[in-house]
Amino acid sequence: MPQKVGFLGFIAYSVSLNELVVFNGYLTVESGVITRMGLREEFESLKYSGSLSGFNIKYMGTNQILIPGFVDCHTHAPQFPNIGLGLDKPLMEWLDKYTFPLERRYSDLQFAADVYTKVVKGLLKNGTTTVCYFGSLHLKGTLELVNSVIKCHQRALVGKVSMNMPNSAGYYNDTAKELKDTEDFVRRVREKQRDLVQPVVTPRFAVSCDTELMTGLAKIATRYACRIQSHISEHRDEVEYVLKTNPNCTSYSDVYDKCNILNNQSIMAHAIHLTDDEIKLFAAKGVSVAHCPASNTRLRSGMCPVRKLLDNNIKVGLGTDISGGDNATLLDAMRRTMDVSTHLEFHGGRPAINWKEAFYLATLGGAKVLGLDDKIGNFKIGKEFDALVVDIYADDSQLDNYDYPPEASDEERILNLLHRFLYVGDDRNIVEVYVKGKQLMMVVYDEN
Repeated sequence: MPQKVGFLGFIAYSVSLNELVVFNGYLTVESGVITRMGLREEFESLKYSGSLSGFNIKYMGTNQILIPGFVDCHTHAPQFPNIGLGLDKPLMEWLDKYTFPLERRYSDLQFAADVYTKVVKGLLKNGTTTVCYFGSLHLKGTLELVNSVIKCHQRALVGKVSMNMPNSAGYYNDTAKELKDTEDFVRRVREKQRDLVQPVVTPRFAVSCDTELMTGLAKIATRYACRIQSHISEHRDEVEYVLKTNPNCTSYSDVYDKCNILNNQSIMAHAIHLTDDEIKLFAAKGVSVAHCPASNTRLRSGMCPVRKLLDNNIKVGLGTDISGGDNATLLDAMRRTMDVSTHLEFHGGRPAINWKEAFYLATLGGAKVLGLDDKIGNFKIGKEFDALVVDIYADDSQLDNYDYPPEASDEERILNLLHRFLYVGDDRNIVEVYVKGKQLMMVVYDEN
């Protein structure tokens, strides 16, 4: 019998960058899909009419809110063991000294399975219900990441990283192997027939991949109707190197464009140093950007002009980018997005991103970047139910309940609760996690 569950209480979600919906009401879910929504006053009549017969109704507390699950548009699952290390180094040195040597270890499938299970469980605990992952260079090792995602019932796009340019760690493959392994990976993920997990074609970036490999990967992405993810313009030294090694190209974006990498299926991380012409190209091609404020700051790469990208109709979501980033939560990514945009505004930039806009970027905005906004990102009848129940004053929360402001309308109270959670909350405030209607909190904490 299909599981039927209902929620009664405070509900909040974005419908656009500039529109946040909050209300005291109800929402019902059947077989993982939202079937009804409405105001609290309508709930009693539905209940007494028998329309909610068979539903498990959850009556939320007055300090709790129901919000969409968070969407992380860019992180590196193999790099979690390095979190907090090497962040005093610039990007290229950090890759050679810390990142590539660690990623080589994922040929060890037991090591891969152990790390990836911890990664996925930890992200779910922090409310990240959807992730776009970079894996490692290894076909079988990255399939272990897929297995962990499936086991934990997370929603994800997973990519086997491709690299064919030599580096000091010896961490690369020849072009033929990379193309074969990528196609095999896409096929094997699709063969699992799991609707929550999709393959994504993943050239690391134009420093690690030559144009022959990237052109071949673009063909695979087109052949299998896959999204494609990479990095662009993260650091000025990287941009300079790419232009030096591709003298026939006018910009970093032009390198990708000549390889047919840029289109409306593309997700580009960072995009800090794009020129105005590159921004126009992204907008024309429908390329999306994963903004990674933590790693951009920690590796001293720069400050991404998110408002400028949004003003040019480029879709933007947030990425934690572990382990260039040092915090795997979208709460941290939202806060840093606001901070970085404020610093840009201080120096004559466009208006800063406010907390309501940051919430959009972490939910519906991220879903749009990953092409999943028809399924997730907010609450709408017919969409799948990926959600968090947040208790602002949970027993072990760092937020104390001062019962202030003492009097407020339902709308004001919901906004105050959400505002506090986004600025001060953490995983202790996330008391229930759902992906496609399935409650996962017990899965997250079960170590057996």
